[in-house]
Amino acid sequence: MLIKDWMAKDVLTVDENTSLMRATRILKENNIRRLPVVSHGKLIGIVTDRDVKDASPSKTTSLDIHELYYLLSEMKVKDVMTSNPLTLSQDETLEKAALVMLEDKISGLPVVDEVGNLVGLLSESDVLRGFIHSTGIKDGAIQFVFDLPDAAGSVTRVIESFRKFDTRIISILTSFEDAPEGKKRVAIRVMISDAGQEEAMAKELRETFTVVYHGKDELKNMPRKRAV
Repeated sequence: MLIKDWMAKDVLTVDENTSLMRATRILKENNIRRLPVVSHGKLIGIVTDRDVKDASPSKTTSLDIHELYYLLSEMKVKDVMTSNPLTLSQDETLEKAALVMLEDKISGLPVVDEVGNLVGLLSESDVLRGFIHSTGIKDGAIQFVFDLPDAAGSVTRVIESFRKFDTRIISILTSFEDAPEGKKRVAIRVMISDAGQEEAMAKELRETFTVVYHGKDELKNMPRKRAV
């Protein structure tokens, strides 16, 4: 999966001399958490809602409301932005972006072209959307999780078993950290043409392989955030 397929391309930006008050308003009105700072199309920094919060006077300040507004109107984006932020290219992978975000504890990355022009913005939500799409969970696919020998051909043998039941492979994800020593954990989502054959298929798979999990995610009554 490539960043360019999941990033936001219509990105709101500010320049370094934008007042902090205006930047705050843009963030709030558009319900966004970060604003790239550009100069002549090139990325020079980024300002986040956290930057704005940290720069704003404390609620316990002795300043009156007029003084607060004056202070915020005088402060510029350049006073609080992160200069030369981490960036990625639109032709790099979504997986790499996820790794960068995780290791550097950031929730969004500006995306630039080869000469530093801003071309998009990738958020953690975009990464999650890409991951969800790649798994096929929203397609109603059935998932099987196996612990297979860490050897060439082990996944192929599972796929051959699926083919006996006229199934369509939707996704295959492999990991090693959560598998027993000498094994790899493989999660495969499939669609089966004849739903009545699912249990027979599951029975054969359990008899031939180590099946850790078999089921379909229930998406109709998912937990939802309560309205405030």
